[in-house]
Amino acid sequence: MLQQEQKMSHQVAVYLNPVAERRVHFQSLFGEQFARLFLADGLEQARVLLAQQEVGLLVIDLARFERGFDGEALGQLIGQRAGAPTLLLCPFESAGWLPLLMSFGPITYAISPLADEHLLRQVQAGDAMAAPPDEERLRALLATDARLQHAVAHEDGLANMAGRLCAAIACLPGVMHASLFHARDGGELQLEAQHSTTGLSLARVLYRTDRLMHSPLRHAFPGLLAACTGEMALLDAPAKCGEPELAVALVDCGVEMVLAVPLPVGRSGAQRGSLCLMFDTARQFSAVELSAFGGFAQLAGVALRVADLSRENEQLAGRLVHMSSSDALTGVANRRHGEYLLSLEVRRARRYHVPLALIAFDVDRFKAINDQYGHPVGDGAIRAVAEAAQAALRNSDVLVRSGGDQFQIIAPHTSAIDALKVAEKIRLAIAATDIPGCDRVTVSLGVGQVSEQETPDALVVRVDAALARAKRAGRNCVELAMS
Repeated sequence: MLQQEQKMSHQVAVYLNPVAERRVHFQSLFGEQFARLFLADGLEQARVLLAQQEVGLLVIDLARFERGFDGEALGQLIGQRAGAPTLLLCPFESAGWLPLLMSFGPITYAISPLADEHLLRQVQAGDAMAAPPDEERLRALLATDARLQHAVAHEDGLANMAGRLCAAIACLPGVMHASLFHARDGGELQLEAQHSTTGLSLARVLYRTDRLMHSPLRHAFPGLLAACTGEMALLDAPAKCGEPELAVALVDCGVEMVLAVPLPVGRSGAQRGSLCLMFDTARQFSAVELSAFGGFAQLAGVALRVADLSRENEQLAGRLVHMSSSDALTGVANRRHGEYLLSLEVRRARRYHVPLALIAFDVDRFKAINDQYGHPVGDGAIRAVAEAAQAALRNSDVLVRSGGDQFQIIAPHTSAIDALKVAEKIRLAIAATDIPGCDRVTVSLGVGQVSEQETPDALVVRVDAALARAKRAGRNCVELAMS
């Protein structure tokens, strides 16, 4: 260290930060260790100092700088150095600075907050430029990219794909745990998947795996921080997170460093999430590595969004099928779908030699209800009749609204005798149902069992004829169809 201090005493250094207290503190630590130490409160002053002095070390303390406003200018300042030593002091929750500024020129970085003795060591080593990744690391990154491409090639559900993504990334040397945080449909953040090479579970560290935007650790654990803020987070020592219990839990699990990269935000701006990696050893990342990690997060985000879209499409297709097959007023099967189901059940009954019955019914004097009380009350009566009939049916029976006040019941594995019992049960249930806005209503029913060579249309004609006889017999009764 003495040799390092002697080396520093012959250097000229510039410290850049807009906060006066931070500049004063840096001066108190390093004022006598450099031949000359200049303090710059802004970018323009730093540019002037770099132009006028032969600066051995530029220290940029990124606290209080805004990446959207200052990023380009700070990058140009690094480019102006032409490879001369530059040290970034980067807050762990704002690690997105690193890949941005690395694109302008070579730098070293230290993750803050830093204790004074750690800051001393970092500045003393500030002119030791980080070595580029060796061939082994580059090969590992390329292999991981290939595994990720393979992991997303087959979409077999969000959870399975997310699990494969984490398993692929956990194969990187030094990575002991990989996890994906994801807010589905822009909703609550949850742990989508995780994979550990050591048995580590985030439930042990975070105490929960869902509703994570409400976690008290969302400001401290990089995976949650990146997902909630959209900012890369790099914790190169657990103690820097500011939460002693979290730091102890990470150390107990053997975690020395945590990197989290936010998932890309879609056009709607709704997607939130992060790719989080835990390492068993802390080290410096190169621009190539940080770029690769960003690429991994991009691929994971796109894959999750594709899986989300696939699930949304399945749900939409299901809703469309339901809409096309359901009656809008009552929610039961509509006539078209009922005709399809009856044809299907007739073929099935004939193939397996099992009975099949059809029940048809309509509301007695329904026109009078509409005329006396109005169509809204009539619609309410139809809904009430459908609900009462549906409640009286077995799970295997299908209720169909075949028109206006007309309904059918398809009853698989049911003989004519059993269907008469079902029809009588429905008649009584509807007769006992209160109808909003009017008196109670009754229904007339026809019942028939499909014969061996009978077509669905022929069965419907027979059962409708039985229904007509029930009407002529005085209504509110059941008639069996003639063979």
